Amino acid sequence: MDNKSIARSFYEAVNAGRLEAIDEIVAEGFVEHEAVPEGPGGRAGLHHLFQAMHTAFADFSLTVEDMVAEDDKVFVLVTMTGIQRGEFMGIPSTGKPMAVPVADVLRFDNSRVVEHWGVMDSGMLMQQLMPSS
Repeated sequence: MDNKSIARSFYEAVNAGRLEAIDEIVAEGFVEHEAVPEGPGGRAGLHHLFQAMHTAFADFSLTVEDMVAEDDKVFVLVTMTGIQRGEFMGIPSTGKPMAVPVADVLRFDNSRVVEHWGVMDSGMLMQQLMPSS
């Protein structure tokens, strides 16, 4: 399987809540370059992050919009969506939907993800979840 197919299978597994697939796709020594709040680093941090997202957001989903591969890297444009049904980063459940763009760069070695760089529009996320005035 090529790196793009592996990356796509990662997003599909996360969407389905099959977080055990993280251990199959992501290397044990995985390095996360994006600041992830309230959680451990590395592969355990991915488990923590996506479990928290599935808990806080009903119908949590990462929709792959575009993907480009070059050498050992895959660049992925994603739209993250869901409806907040639980507390998230100190914000109580609002029942509000969110749709936020995310850009990920995954580096592969031996068909496993070994590094991730990501940018999420966290300002847009917070704006969508904050109560209207």
